Formats: sequence, structure tokens, C-alpha cells
Amino acid sequence: MGSNGAGKTTLVKHINGLIRPNNGRVILDGTDTKYMSVAEIARVVGLVWQNPDHQLFLDSIKKEVTFGLKNIGFSDADANDMCNRTLVRLGLEGFAERSPFSLSGGERKRVALASVLATEPRVLALDEPTIGQDAKQKKKLIELLKELNTRGCTVICITHDIEFVIENFPRTIAMADGKIIADGSTHSVLTNDVVLERCSLTEPELTIAARSLNKRFSQVSNRLTLLSELEDAITELLGGI
Repeated sequence: MGSNGAGKTTLVKHINGLIRPNNGRVILDGTDTKYMSVAEIARVVGLVWQNPDHQLFLDSIKKEVTFGLKNIGFSDADANDMCNRTLVRLGLEGFAERSPFSLSGGERKRVALASVLATEPRVLALDEPTIGQDAKQKKKLIELLKELNTRGCTVICITHDIEFVIENFPRTIAMADGKIIADGSTHSVLTNDVVLERCSLTEPELTIAARSLNKRFSQVSNRLTLLSELEDAITELLGGI
């Protein structure tokens, strides 16, 4: 997380090999990426751009999703099978023959995600994935990311959606001026006033509510971030009802 221009996307581009470091090293699964081609890195790290129009270029969704699969060596039959399974997971199964450019912005983002997800990367990086998604699709996205993580996929998310991060990501890295200024539990990072100010992040709504309660009831922490924490605090105030 961080303000625009903080270096978030640049950092991720180093991870997937689109940018190579002038100083330091990028180590991926124990290997320095300077010894790996972009294609080799792409087999491990998938990146979904913030703007899907920077990623999509073919005239059907099926072609978009199978393109990457065929490029890394899958047969036509296997690529088609993996494409179909991925489209079902993302609720796009009825759109396979349509042009991605005939879809809404939110739907195009899901097509871009499908084109990367179909290759089954071990690291999935997403740039502002919740922009353009309605509540239903956002919930499906969260479920999908949790499923991927449970199966061993590392999920890296660049986002300004602070509530999305609080509810779903245990670790947060905050960036400002091209540097990491905080790295730790989401609770510790996103209740730090200095970090929030430097990253131009809005204070979480639950923290605002907790501080208001703390002014009247000192036993309530003024650093709550999760709804469950606020519910517990109010329950305690009401005598455990």
C-alpha cells in the first residue's frame, strides 16, 4: 500500500522480471532472476495489471486465455481445458467467444485475471483488483484469492482499498518515495498514524469508530481494525450480553 508514485507497481515489475534492478538482487525460489528469462519468470509469477486494456489484445476471451498457455508449451487440447475451467471459476463461461472489448471494465478485469490464472502461477500479483468490481464480484474475488493461497499460491496485492486489505490480508507492506517504510501485520501497519499519513491512506472506519468509543469508554482500544474486535468490545461494554 502507498500513495500514487510510491513505487508499488515498480516493485512488482521487478518481481516478474519486466524491470531488472540496477542495484541489489531479486531472488525467486532461491534463484537470482538475472539468470532467468522473462518467459521463465512468467511460469512462476503472474501479474494482472490495473488497466486490463494494457493486457488484452485478442478478439475473443478464449483466445486471450489460451494464448499464454500455448506460449509456455501446453497443447491445444490442454489449453482449451484449462481455459474452460478458469472461465467457470471467474463466472465468464458464457463469454468465451465474445471480444473482451465488448465487456464492461469490471468484466475485462476478470478476463485479464483469467488469462494469468489459467497458467497456474505460484505467485499471483494483482494491481488494484477491486476497482470496477461490484460487491458480488468482489466477494467472489476474495474467495478465489483465499482458495489460491490455501493451495500454496503467494498472493501479492497492490491496492488503496484499505478495508479489503484489513479483512483479507495478514501482512501489509507500506511504501513511500520508492522505499518500504513499514512491513508487518496488517493491524500494526494500518493503525500507525505516521504510516497512514506518509502513504496518504484514509484511516480505517472501524478505527475511527473505536477512537470515538475510547473517548467515552477507556477500556475500549482505540486501535481496532476488525469488525469482530469492535463487536467484542461492545459486547464487553454491555456486560457480556
